[in-house]
Amino acid sequence: MKILFIGCALFLPFTSWSVDSSSDNAGDIVRRSVANTNADWAAAPQYDFTERDIVTQHGNRTTKTFQVTMIDGSPYNKLIAVNGQPLSSGQEQQQEQKSAAEADRRSHESPSARQRRIAEYQKERRQDHALMSEMVNAFDFKLTGEETINGRRCFVLDATPKAGYTPSSRETKVLTGMRGRMWVDTQAFQWVKVHAEVFRPVTFGFFFAKVKPGTQFDLEDKPVTGNLWLPSHFSMAINARVLVASRHSTDDETYSNYHAATDRTGKLTSQQ
Repeated sequence: MKILFIGCALFLPFTSWSVDSSSDNAGDIVRRSVANTNADWAAAPQYDFTERDIVTQHGNRTTKTFQVTMIDGSPYNKLIAVNGQPLSSGQEQQQEQKSAAEADRRSHESPSARQRRIAEYQKERRQDHALMSEMVNAFDFKLTGEETINGRRCFVLDATPKAGYTPSSRETKVLTGMRGRMWVDTQAFQWVKVHAEVFRPVTFGFFFAKVKPGTQFDLEDKPVTGNLWLPSHFSMAINARVLVASRHSTDDETYSNYHAATDRTGKLTSQQ
């Protein structure tokens, strides 16, 4: 799950806003929405869900659906459908056996092995989240009006690279060549949709890799419970070069059926 950006940290009081183009107003909307997004991200491991991935690469398209379950501190993806078709009874039994075996393996891990597994999962989450959490520092935001998106009334903010911004990591360097638009719920101050695209090439790793114009992503969030919002859709198109090889691919992910996670003992999970 490329959850760039799951969110919800501070439950802030809601107020009404009039639309104007003042940078202070836009900045406050962004700060409040980022605080909520950070809190949603922190709460996300407490939920299991269903994920459908559509990947197109080299002209080949595959669709797989997974049941994503937290098992002892990190997720496990159990395959439940391929190309829109449920698995056969034999395949389903095989996947259930693999899931049970993985749960058993994790239950017998040494403390050091468990720590390494969970640390790797947390590292991936932090890397995924870095782009969104750094946006408030990397971009100048302008409030341009209001629109209704997915049935929610939203502030519309355009984002352009901030002059003099210094990336905090290799992952956030791509922000220097991106621009985007953000739709923020006017009542909940949650991200309803985020669109970003690369408009000028960004080079990584001593010129060995370059992200080129045409790379873009879209993220959509929906309310799950209370003021907790989690991703419902993420799509990404990549136009890049690594060494001398070009890479063109698209990835479209849909998330649904969120529910409180339970481990194999049936206990509710807590944030690791």
